Amino acid sequence: MPKSRPMLTRDLDYDLPQELIAQTPIEPRDAARLLIVRRDTGELAHRVFRDMGEYLRPGDLLIANESRVIPARLQARKAGTGGAVEVLLLRKLDDLTWEALVGGKRVHPGTRLEILDESHNCALTAEVVQAREGSQRVVHFEQPIEPLFGAVGITPLPPYIHAPLANPERYQTIYSRTPGSAAAPTAGLHFTPDLMLALRRQGIEFGLVTLHIGLDTFKPVDEERVEDHRIHTEWCSLSPEVARQINEAKLAGRRVIAVGTTSVRVLETAARKSLSNLKCQADAGPEACGWQTVSAFEGFSDLFIYPGFQFCVVDALLTNFHLPRSTLLALVSAFAGRDLILRAYQAAISERYRFYSFGDAMFIV
Repeated sequence: MPKSRPMLTRDLDYDLPQELIAQTPIEPRDAARLLIVRRDTGELAHRVFRDMGEYLRPGDLLIANESRVIPARLQARKAGTGGAVEVLLLRKLDDLTWEALVGGKRVHPGTRLEILDESHNCALTAEVVQAREGSQRVVHFEQPIEPLFGAVGITPLPPYIHAPLANPERYQTIYSRTPGSAAAPTAGLHFTPDLMLALRRQGIEFGLVTLHIGLDTFKPVDEERVEDHRIHTEWCSLSPEVARQINEAKLAGRRVIAVGTTSVRVLETAARKSLSNLKCQADAGPEACGWQTVSAFEGFSDLFIYPGFQFCVVDALLTNFHLPRSTLLALVSAFAGRDLILRAYQAAISERYRFYSFGDAMFIV
């Protein structure tokens, strides 16, 4: 694609047969297929996820997102009229107030909702207190909702998954620990305890960061130019200990490998915060920031990664296959190049890989 023009949203299009959208997770987790994509040569190789250790070397540092999916989908009805309403919690604003996507007719500020349990009885009430863009609303509950998640919450699955999930833990990574996401960081779903132990014995290091996945997972890129898309903020954190791991790896010339696009956003946000602290320009490029370190931080990130972005931290990326016209496909295209990514996707389609959240993975090196 010529460098003279910006990326257009249609550049992120591809055709996927519907039958390749995985409806259920594969068992065991590490039996998923793994497409190896080499950025230097363009070579593709077809493997199984449990073989990924063959493409790692001692000292590699894998950084994964340990955010845990909350049972964020709530069934509700309008108090008084009984009209059906669905609430998808996206972000906690305070102990009683959440940003949410709300489905239902005429759900305006002032609308009182009855949140229903499995027996369709009212477990607590809430009020819509603010309307935001589209179907976004701010909802205020009469009491904290988290203690009632077991009674009223449903694990939210992406709209392209129609099969019920027998075990909600299958939509969690084995290392998830901090509740807060409305969707899973799916690249990590393929790891098993045995595989992680084997990789550790091989000399591979692990570090955990947090990014609570929210609204942008559900928002496609609608603008004609990708760069005009407004990405929403998501809360994330990088601890001092993990920042130290990353800094030591970079200084020693070891690879930092992101497990999933959310980990990429945390790492590259941290790099830019570090550069800002050093009064460097955020767009200085890898030549200027290659020797720099990341900074520990906690807060919101609105970093939007699309082609033309200069990566400062991530050396390799483990990721699933993403929807057309999505910010996630823009990110992987920035990392490996649009043409190579679309060629890899076409190869995966030809080889009948399974796509999206419960699908197979690719390792971009």
